[in-house]
Amino acid sequence: MGKDVIIACDFASAEETFKFLDKFTDKKPFVKIGMELFYAEGPQIVKDIKARGHKIFLDLKLHDIPNTVKKSMAVLSRLDVDMTNLHAAGTKRMMEGALEGLTRPDGTRPILIAVTQLTSTDQESMEEDLLIHEPIDKVVMHYAKNAADAGLDGVVCSPLEAEKVHNTCGKNFITVTPGVRFADGDIGDQKRVMTPAEAKKIGSDYIVVGRPITQAEDPVAAYERCINEFVD
Repeated sequence: MGKDVIIACDFASAEETFKFLDKFTDKKPFVKIGMELFYAEGPQIVKDIKARGHKIFLDLKLHDIPNTVKKSMAVLSRLDVDMTNLHAAGTKRMMEGALEGLTRPDGTRPILIAVTQLTSTDQESMEEDLLIHEPIDKVVMHYAKNAADAGLDGVVCSPLEAEKVHNTCGKNFITVTPGVRFADGDIGDQKRVMTPAEAKKIGSDYIVVGRPITQAEDPVAAYERCINEFVD
Protein backbone atom coordinates (compact mmCIF):
# COMPACT_ATOMS: atom_id res chain seq x y z
CA MET A 1 0.00 0.00 0.00
CA GLY A 2 1.46 3.31 -1.04
CA LYS A 3 1.30 6.52 0.93
CA ASP A 4 -0.86 9.37 -0.30
CA VAL A 5 -1.95 12.91 0.49
CA ILE A 6 -5.71 13.50 0.81
CA ILE A 7 -6.90 17.07 0.33
CA ALA A 8 -9.74 18.08 2.64
CA CYS A 9 -12.20 19.89 0.38
CA ASP A 10 -13.98 21.66 3.22
CA PHE A 11 -15.95 24.02 1.03
CA ALA A 12 -19.53 25.20 1.38
CA SER A 13 -20.61 24.60 -2.22
CA ALA A 14 -19.95 22.65 -5.39
CA GLU A 15 -19.00 25.90 -7.12
CA GLU A 16 -16.18 26.59 -4.65
CA THR A 17 -15.05 22.98 -4.80
CA PHE A 18 -14.79 22.80 -8.56
CA LYS A 19 -13.12 26.21 -8.72
CA PHE A 20 -10.46 24.74 -6.45
CA LEU A 21 -10.16 21.39 -8.26
CA ASP A 22 -9.90 23.13 -11.64
CA LYS A 23 -6.48 24.39 -10.56
CA PHE A 24 -5.18 20.83 -10.78
CA THR A 25 -4.85 20.49 -14.53
CA ASP A 26 -2.26 17.69 -14.58
CA LYS A 27 -3.17 15.75 -11.42
CA LYS A 28 -6.22 14.15 -9.84
CA PRO A 29 -5.51 14.33 -6.12
CA PHE A 30 -7.25 12.11 -3.58
CA VAL A 31 -9.90 14.32 -1.94
CA LYS A 32 -11.92 14.25 1.25
CA ILE A 33 -15.57 15.25 1.20
CA GLY A 34 -16.73 16.12 4.69
CA MET A 35 -20.00 17.02 6.32
CA GLU A 36 -20.11 20.65 5.23
CA LEU A 37 -19.90 19.93 1.52
CA PHE A 38 -21.96 16.73 1.60
CA TYR A 39 -24.79 18.34 3.55
CA ALA A 40 -24.76 21.34 1.21
CA GLU A 41 -24.76 19.42 -2.06
CA GLY A 42 -25.84 15.86 -1.27
CA PRO A 43 -24.71 12.65 -2.97
CA GLN A 44 -24.43 14.35 -6.37
CA ILE A 45 -21.21 16.09 -5.33
CA VAL A 46 -19.64 12.68 -4.74
CA LYS A 47 -20.73 11.46 -8.16
CA ASP A 48 -19.49 14.61 -9.90
CA ILE A 49 -16.06 14.55 -8.28
CA LYS A 50 -15.73 10.82 -8.92
CA ALA A 51 -16.61 11.40 -12.59
CA ARG A 52 -13.63 13.75 -12.79
CA GLY A 53 -11.32 10.89 -11.86
CA HIS A 54 -10.58 11.63 -8.21
CA LYS A 55 -10.39 9.10 -5.42
CA ILE A 56 -12.76 10.09 -2.60
CA PHE A 57 -12.66 9.75 1.16
CA LEU A 58 -16.24 10.37 2.32
CA ASP A 59 -15.78 11.69 5.84
CA LEU A 60 -19.20 11.58 7.53
CA LYS A 61 -18.15 9.91 10.81
CA LEU A 62 -21.28 7.82 11.32
CA HIS A 63 -22.25 7.09 14.92
CA ASP A 64 -25.64 5.57 15.71
CA ILE A 65 -27.23 2.27 16.66
CA PRO A 66 -25.74 -0.67 14.72
CA ASN A 67 -28.73 -1.27 12.45
CA THR A 68 -28.97 2.38 11.40
CA VAL A 69 -25.26 2.52 10.63
CA LYS A 70 -25.45 -0.76 8.70
CA LYS A 71 -28.25 0.55 6.48
CA SER A 72 -26.55 3.92 6.00
CA MET A 73 -23.29 2.27 4.97
CA ALA A 74 -25.19 0.21 2.39
CA VAL A 75 -26.34 3.47 0.82
CA LEU A 76 -22.85 4.98 0.91
CA SER A 77 -21.33 1.89 -0.73
CA ARG A 78 -23.41 2.60 -3.82
CA LEU A 79 -21.71 5.98 -4.25
CA ASP A 80 -18.48 4.22 -5.28
CA VAL A 81 -16.29 6.13 -2.81
CA ASP A 82 -12.82 4.79 -2.05
CA MET A 83 -12.85 5.30 1.71
CA THR A 84 -15.38 6.16 4.40
CA ASN A 85 -15.52 6.22 8.18
CA LEU A 86 -17.39 6.06 11.46
CA HIS A 87 -16.69 6.73 15.15
CA ALA A 88 -14.93 3.91 17.00
CA ALA A 89 -16.76 5.07 20.13
CA GLY A 90 -19.90 3.50 18.65
CA THR A 91 -18.72 0.04 19.82
CA LYS A 92 -17.46 -3.06 18.03
CA ARG A 93 -21.01 -4.17 17.30
CA MET A 94 -21.69 -0.95 15.42
CA MET A 95 -18.45 -1.26 13.48
CA GLU A 96 -19.26 -4.86 12.53
CA GLY A 97 -22.68 -3.74 11.31
CA ALA A 98 -21.08 -0.96 9.29
CA LEU A 99 -18.73 -3.39 7.61
CA GLU A 100 -21.59 -5.71 6.75
CA GLY A 101 -23.65 -2.87 5.30
CA LEU A 102 -20.74 -1.44 3.32
CA THR A 103 -19.87 -4.74 1.63
CA ARG A 104 -21.55 -5.07 -1.76
CA PRO A 105 -23.15 -8.30 -3.05
CA ASP A 106 -20.00 -9.04 -5.09
CA GLY A 107 -17.82 -8.77 -1.96
CA THR A 108 -16.18 -5.46 -2.84
CA ARG A 109 -16.34 -2.41 -0.61
CA PRO A 110 -14.61 0.89 0.12
CA ILE A 111 -11.89 1.10 2.76
CA LEU A 112 -13.55 1.48 6.16
CA ILE A 113 -11.76 3.31 8.96
CA ALA A 114 -12.75 4.40 12.45
CA VAL A 115 -12.18 7.75 14.14
CA THR A 116 -10.40 7.25 17.47
CA GLN A 117 -10.15 10.69 19.04
CA LEU A 118 -10.42 13.91 17.05
CA THR A 119 -7.18 15.85 16.66
CA SER A 120 -8.92 18.84 18.27
CA THR A 121 -9.29 16.77 21.46
CA ASP A 122 -6.56 16.80 24.08
CA GLN A 123 -6.20 15.10 27.45
CA GLU A 124 -7.82 17.95 29.35
CA SER A 125 -10.93 18.19 27.17
CA MET A 126 -11.29 14.40 27.06
CA GLU A 127 -11.31 14.25 30.85
CA GLU A 128 -13.46 17.33 31.50
CA ASP A 129 -15.98 16.98 28.66
CA LEU A 130 -16.11 13.21 28.09
CA LEU A 131 -15.27 11.98 31.59
CA ILE A 132 -12.63 9.67 30.13
CA HIS A 133 -9.72 9.67 32.55
CA GLU A 134 -7.40 7.17 30.91
CA PRO A 135 -4.38 8.64 29.07
CA ILE A 136 -5.42 9.70 25.57
CA ASP A 137 -2.76 7.46 24.04
CA LYS A 138 -4.23 4.43 25.81
CA VAL A 139 -7.76 5.35 24.70
CA VAL A 140 -6.69 5.68 21.06
CA MET A 141 -4.93 2.30 21.12
CA HIS A 142 -7.98 0.64 22.71
CA TYR A 143 -10.29 2.11 20.07
CA ALA A 144 -7.87 1.05 17.32
CA LYS A 145 -7.74 -2.51 18.66
CA ASN A 146 -11.56 -2.63 18.77
CA ALA A 147 -11.68 -1.45 15.15
CA ALA A 148 -9.18 -4.11 14.09
CA ASP A 149 -11.11 -6.80 15.98
CA ALA A 150 -14.30 -5.69 14.19
CA GLY A 151 -12.59 -6.23 10.83
CA LEU A 152 -12.04 -2.60 9.83
CA ASP A 153 -9.11 -1.57 7.65
CA GLY A 154 -7.69 1.16 9.86
CA VAL A 155 -8.28 4.26 11.92
CA VAL A 156 -8.19 8.02 11.81
CA CYS A 157 -5.72 9.15 14.43
CA SER A 158 -3.24 11.86 15.19
CA PRO A 159 0.09 11.43 13.39
CA LEU A 160 1.58 11.32 16.89
CA GLU A 161 -0.16 7.97 17.37
CA ALA A 162 0.37 6.33 13.96
CA GLU A 163 3.46 4.36 14.88
CA LYS A 164 1.88 2.98 18.06
CA VAL A 165 -1.27 2.03 16.16
CA HIS A 166 0.85 -0.03 13.76
CA ASN A 167 2.66 -1.63 16.68
CA THR A 168 -0.71 -2.48 18.26
CA CYS A 169 -2.69 -3.56 15.21
CA GLY A 170 -0.07 -4.51 12.61
CA LYS A 171 1.78 -2.74 9.83
CA ASN A 172 -1.04 -3.32 7.32
CA PHE A 173 -3.63 -1.62 9.52
CA ILE A 174 -4.14 1.77 7.87
CA THR A 175 -3.48 5.04 9.68
CA VAL A 176 -5.16 8.12 8.23
CA THR A 177 -3.85 11.20 9.96
CA PRO A 178 -5.24 14.73 9.92
CA GLY A 179 -3.58 17.41 12.01
CA VAL A 180 -0.79 17.89 9.46
CA ARG A 181 0.71 21.33 9.04
CA PHE A 182 3.84 22.70 7.40
CA ALA A 183 6.61 23.64 9.81
CA ASP A 184 6.16 27.31 8.89
CA GLY A 185 2.33 27.23 9.00
CA ASP A 186 -0.47 28.02 11.43
CA ILE A 187 -1.86 25.03 13.39
CA GLY A 188 -5.39 26.53 13.47
CA ASP A 189 -7.74 24.67 15.83
CA GLN A 190 -5.71 21.47 15.84
CA LYS A 191 -3.88 20.50 19.02
CA ARG A 192 -2.00 17.33 18.08
CA VAL A 193 -0.10 18.12 14.88
CA MET A 194 2.93 17.15 12.79
CA THR A 195 4.58 18.17 9.54
CA PRO A 196 4.25 15.92 6.44
CA ALA A 197 7.89 14.85 6.78
CA GLU A 198 7.41 13.93 10.44
CA ALA A 199 4.20 12.04 9.63
CA LYS A 200 6.09 10.04 6.99
CA LYS A 201 8.87 9.22 9.41
CA ILE A 202 6.50 8.01 12.11
CA GLY A 203 4.53 5.78 9.75
CA SER A 204 1.30 7.51 8.67
CA ASP A 205 -0.21 5.84 5.60
CA TYR A 206 -2.37 8.77 4.48
CA ILE A 207 -2.26 12.38 5.61
CA VAL A 208 -5.30 14.63 5.36
CA VAL A 209 -4.39 18.23 4.63
CA GLY A 210 -6.94 21.03 4.40
CA ARG A 211 -6.22 24.71 4.89
CA PRO A 212 -2.45 24.51 4.29
CA ILE A 213 -3.40 23.54 0.71
CA THR A 214 -6.88 24.95 0.13
CA GLN A 215 -6.05 28.39 1.52
CA ALA A 216 -2.54 28.58 0.12
CA GLU A 217 -1.63 31.32 -2.31
CA ASP A 218 -0.68 28.55 -4.76
CA PRO A 219 -2.67 25.40 -3.82
CA VAL A 220 -1.03 23.22 -6.46
CA ALA A 221 2.44 24.12 -5.21
CA ALA A 222 1.35 23.47 -1.62
CA TYR A 223 -0.03 20.06 -2.63
CA GLU A 224 3.18 19.21 -4.45
CA ARG A 225 5.14 20.25 -1.38
CA CYS A 226 3.08 17.80 0.67
CA ILE A 227 3.71 15.03 -1.87
CA ASN A 228 7.45 15.78 -1.88
CA GLU A 229 7.67 15.78 1.92
CA PHE A 230 5.38 12.80 2.59
CA VAL A 231 5.42 10.47 -0.43
CA ASP A 232 8.60 11.00 -2.47
